[in-house]
Amino acid sequence: MSRTRLLPSTLDDPRRFDALRAEVRSFLAECIDAGEFRPGIDTWLTEWNPDFSRRLAARGWVGMTIPSEYGGHGRSHLERFVVTEELLAAGAPVAAHWIADRQIAPSLLRFGTEEQKRSYLPRIARGECYFGIGMSEPDSGSDLASVRTKATRVDGGWSLTGTKVWTSGAHLAEGFFVLARTSPRDPAQRHAGLSQFIVDLRSPGVDIRPILSMAGDHHFNEVLLDDVFVPDNAVLGQIGDGWKQVTSELGYERSGPERFLSTFPLLSEMRDRAAVGALAPGPDMGRLIARIVGLHHMSSAVAGALHRGERADGIAAAVKLLGTTTEGDIADYADLLVDRSVAPGSRGADLDRFRQLVDSAVLQRPGFTLRGGTNEVLEGLVAKELRLR
Repeated sequence: MSRTRLLPSTLDDPRRFDALRAEVRSFLAECIDAGEFRPGIDTWLTEWNPDFSRRLAARGWVGMTIPSEYGGHGRSHLERFVVTEELLAAGAPVAAHWIADRQIAPSLLRFGTEEQKRSYLPRIARGECYFGIGMSEPDSGSDLASVRTKATRVDGGWSLTGTKVWTSGAHLAEGFFVLARTSPRDPAQRHAGLSQFIVDLRSPGVDIRPILSMAGDHHFNEVLLDDVFVPDNAVLGQIGDGWKQVTSELGYERSGPERFLSTFPLLSEMRDRAAVGALAPGPDMGRLIARIVGLHHMSSAVAGALHRGERADGIAAAVKLLGTTTEGDIADYADLLVDRSVAPGSRGADLDRFRQLVDSAVLQRPGFTLRGGTNEVLEGLVAKELRLR
């Protein structure tokens, strides 16, 4: 019996972009050696560095898939995948431009008006325009069909009222995409009546409140919208098409290497320590490395599908489900190797650095399997995809 694979076709030539990969890797090594940044954990969320983002943009590594007519570089999703994978593997500080480059730019290219494209895309490609995503709401979790933020028609535009949570970087970003209800909820058609808006986070009626992590860091926010006016030219796509648009965006959000490489600098550090006999890892390290290799192939296959314009939300959910679980397993395994009876500073800088990476990974770990869709929701999406095929 013939069966259609869940996984799209992989690259015909896996060595095709080796020169690009080597170029990025060399640049990052130089930055680390010069002390410009230290490899960190979950840096696509936690390390906001506009100067570094602009440096990457100047080298053509931000806005890679944006067409040149909009200030981008007209390169493929496969080339972008290579660059982003190297940035994450090195633990580089890329949070400032990450969401705008990953998710906002492709959505504007697909659904935006010409005015919107020319307003935002050139600045995104220069590493100068930063965005957040307004999907999740209190008590809604990953069930986006249950959003309660309301958009009411007014003269010249729309008035938005509601609350969004877990909005990464909203306190530093210029704007965010908001999913809102533009017609009453219909229990028989839960996904109907939703629309998307481009909201300026500096608008009157926007109140941004910090949500601190367990480490006391401020990355997430609660964003309250109180009769926020959004002009007609800030509607993204068509009124009523919000669900279709959002689900297409999730293919970009869930499938990238940030869904399995957030703790890779820690895995790399464990490997280096094992190589010099400073760590006795056992077989579990090999299993973790094998899982990362498998996820690399899965995620690159999604990049290929996006490059070909194919639907990728199903496999993207699988990458996110397996990838974020692996990230957490790396943190848990490393935590078992730390001797916490030893006081920090008593065994040298190398050991302290390893412990810092472990502690950071452990603190970030709870968010891995929550953001971008919980495991339970993603398991349902993957199961549904398999049934459809």
